Amino acid sequence: MLYYLHLLSGWVSELRIFRYITVRALAGAATAFLISVFLGPWVIRQLKRLKVQQFVRKEEAPPLHALHGKKEGTPTMGGILIIGSVSIATLLWAIPLNVHVLLTLATFLFMGWIGYMDDYAKLKGKSAKGLSARAKSRLQLLWAVFMGVVLLLLPETGTAVRQLMVPFLKDPLIADMGIFLTLTFVALVVVGASNAVNLTDGLDGLAIGCTSSVALSYLVMAYVAGHRAFAEYLKVPYVAGSGELAVFCGCLLGGSLGFLWYNCHPAQMFMGDTGSLALGGGMAMVAILIKQEVVLVLIGGVFVMEAVSVILQVASFKLRGKRIFAMAPIHHHFELRKWSETQVTIRFWILSILFALLGMATLKIR
Repeated sequence: MLYYLHLLSGWVSELRIFRYITVRALAGAATAFLISVFLGPWVIRQLKRLKVQQFVRKEEAPPLHALHGKKEGTPTMGGILIIGSVSIATLLWAIPLNVHVLLTLATFLFMGWIGYMDDYAKLKGKSAKGLSARAKSRLQLLWAVFMGVVLLLLPETGTAVRQLMVPFLKDPLIADMGIFLTLTFVALVVVGASNAVNLTDGLDGLAIGCTSSVALSYLVMAYVAGHRAFAEYLKVPYVAGSGELAVFCGCLLGGSLGFLWYNCHPAQMFMGDTGSLALGGGMAMVAILIKQEVVLVLIGGVFVMEAVSVILQVASFKLRGKRIFAMAPIHHHFELRKWSETQVTIRFWILSILFALLGMATLKIR
């Protein structure tokens, strides 16, 4: 919305800075951060008043309860603060009718709604069990397929969404995946990313800290994808209008850091599925729209580690009757190997930063 202030630059020349994506991305980050920091205490008080609190598994995972039982009662569903700050900042600083921004915000909000329904079910049942895995997966899948259809139909995205781009290659690996494979691929990215972030959200500050690294990486990549000269020089897909996603990523970065202010150890509130599913869905849509989906596996390496550890653990137990890790997701494995919660979190943050740097390096290696 504030983008349009540049139209008044004929009277006040300084207002022309609102045309620049870099300025608005930084301003969006600052806005989202300040909203989170200033509204955080109020949100915490309201969650406490409404008794929206965390439940820690006891019967299913006694070791986990021994480690985190003291966190029971901490306000959860704090993802509403992330969603609110990022959405408000994005609407203020991005071009409001940009199709890429609208699609990303829609996914961000819908995935957040699914997470809210899951958190509400946990609150209502007063347990760590919310929506069934099947119900949650169906909602995620339906939305992902719907977004895939929208992307195929829109003239701005219809051609690009069919292409499969991979790191180190300047041309598409597959020029046209066809309708079925395209929808499958979009669903895999959206559902996979949202669930991976959800699985990572198990320690104070872990998921939101890693999200910050991913958001910064995709801020750079979205800016490059939307800048014709940079895109041509680096041999990456040029996607007209996608530069505005750098503003969304800036807002996501600021909102994440603002939430981390209250989520760092010892956490004053948790994001819940409301936040984790929204974050994963938003990042997935940015990756899809700028044709950097495969790189998300590298940039979001910590999220991938967490998701793969769960898959391997379940598969091993079902096939061999043995567990690979002391507990999955893998951050709990390291806790049971006597790493402190702070050690696990900070070491995973370091890995996340390294993965992000490696992912951005793929822009140059083509």
